[in-house]
Amino acid sequence: MDGRIPVRFGALETATDATALLVEGKRMVPEGRAVARFALTPTGHVFDCACCLPRGAVGLALTRLFQARARGEVGFFREVLALPLGPAGEAAVRAALEEDVFVAARFRTG
Repeated sequence: MDGRIPVRFGALETATDATALLVEGKRMVPEGRAVARFALTPTGHVFDCACCLPRGAVGLALTRLFQARARGEVGFFREVLALPLGPAGEAAVRAALEEDVFVAARFRTG
């Protein structure tokens, strides 16, 4: 059994009361939900290596979301619905789930 929180991609309409949102940009979301936002920004290095980008925006957003849940600052959620704006945002979410050790310890592709 995998105790990590699943992160799935889908439409906002598929969210339940037990769903937190991972949103790229300033997209409007319903009030009263646990929400973490991220913005992709270009870096100075083509490869986004550790020397230029220690942690990505998605990894930091998911970490903030997990910490808010642990502190009771947001309602308890059982899954995260990722709402990227396009292929680059989706790739960033998948990369964080696979490559960021802190994120991978708490979240999984669901």
